[in-house]
Amino acid sequence: MKRIHVLLFVAIGFGFLMGAMPNVVHAATVAASHLASGAAATSPISAGDTSWVLASAALVMLMTPALGFFYGGLVRPKNALSTIMHSFFILCLISVQWVLWGYSLAFGPDHGHLIGGLDWALLKNVSMSQPDPFGYAPTVPHQAYMAFQMMFAVITPALITGAFAERKRFKAYVLFSLLWATFIYDPLAHWVWGDGGWLHNLGALDFAGGSVVHMSSGVSAIVAAKMLGPRIGLGKDKMEPHDATYVVLGASLLWFGWFGFNAGSAVAAGSLATSAFVVTNTATAMAGLTYLTVSWMHKGQPSAIGAAVGAVCGLVAITPASGYVDVGGSVLIGIGAGVICYFAAQLKNLIKADDALDVFACHGMGGTWGALATGIFATTAVNSAGSGVIDGHWQQLLYQGADIGATWLYCGIGTFILLKVVNAIVGLRVDEQEEVLGLDVSQHGEMAYGL
Repeated sequence: MKRIHVLLFVAIGFGFLMGAMPNVVHAATVAASHLASGAAATSPISAGDTSWVLASAALVMLMTPALGFFYGGLVRPKNALSTIMHSFFILCLISVQWVLWGYSLAFGPDHGHLIGGLDWALLKNVSMSQPDPFGYAPTVPHQAYMAFQMMFAVITPALITGAFAERKRFKAYVLFSLLWATFIYDPLAHWVWGDGGWLHNLGALDFAGGSVVHMSSGVSAIVAAKMLGPRIGLGKDKMEPHDATYVVLGASLLWFGWFGFNAGSAVAAGSLATSAFVVTNTATAMAGLTYLTVSWMHKGQPSAIGAAVGAVCGLVAITPASGYVDVGGSVLIGIGAGVICYFAAQLKNLIKADDALDVFACHGMGGTWGALATGIFATTAVNSAGSGVIDGHWQQLLYQGADIGATWLYCGIGTFILLKVVNAIVGLRVDEQEEVLGLDVSQHGEMAYGL
């Protein structure tokens, strides 16, 4: 009988629990829901903005191997693989440098308006769930913004490689790139974009890298070309691009990735990103048409390579202005880029520098024109943070001039010093026999083409 009572008691208790369980589960679910909604209400992180920034980072990452194909098609067959290798290798090298110390130097807590400290080295205090403390990207996790900026740091030294293509020792390239990223790119990024940076405080406008990425690489490129000297056989041997299809493919992928470069710099999915996307495409198309037309008039034939190069010049020029100008301004920027960059490429012989792939003409002069054009065409109708001559704000040209002057001087002098140091340690240039053989074989023991 006692056993029956115990079983009955257990059965009643079990039934009670089963009856009460839905209410308990419901109460727990409601409580969890309230907690989640409360957390959502207080969290500044936007899933949409985070998705856009991460997607943009992936787009910008694609630009570096795309640059490898763009440059690789422009060189001779014996140097195609080594040229592509420059871009692929830099993706590995600077990705590591950036998380170890580069990001902290560029965007970390300010020191004297010139450089960030090492407070964020190894991504210490760089949260994966909360935004950065300085408001660089207030609605995305700090690490997402770090990753986005990393891809800018990756491609910038890769741009320089076009100037010394076909003749630089690979070990010299490795050492120079690491030093240049640390002592040139990181401080300049802090000046222009970092909280407390002196050009940022002055009011210079650079939405996505006109000075930080393009002027810096273009000026450094012409210094490197001058210091390394011309390629053996320049002016005597044929040095035409070996694969125009690579050039057009690379330019097309650069155009695609550049939407992340410029529209992603809004660091939010909204109207400013939309505007930057539209003006980027418009200026690029206009520059491609202009460059093609000018070269057609000059040389008598419409060049596929000319159209591709012109489009890249347009991408460069619209970069600093993309978050500040309207469509009309982007058309004029594209026209200016096509004309200025084309004639800059024709005049490089005057300074007797073998800038093999016209990096200075495209990035140095294109970036300079874009920075000036930002001071002219920036309008508060697009971005309340940007006002240029078109809005009656003539002072903006002075701020842009300071940005240009500081970038040219710092990058030119700094690159000269770094190349002297590298030359003293490992030597900058391959010997004559290695250059004649080609860098694919002499530097890497491999060939782009098996025959």
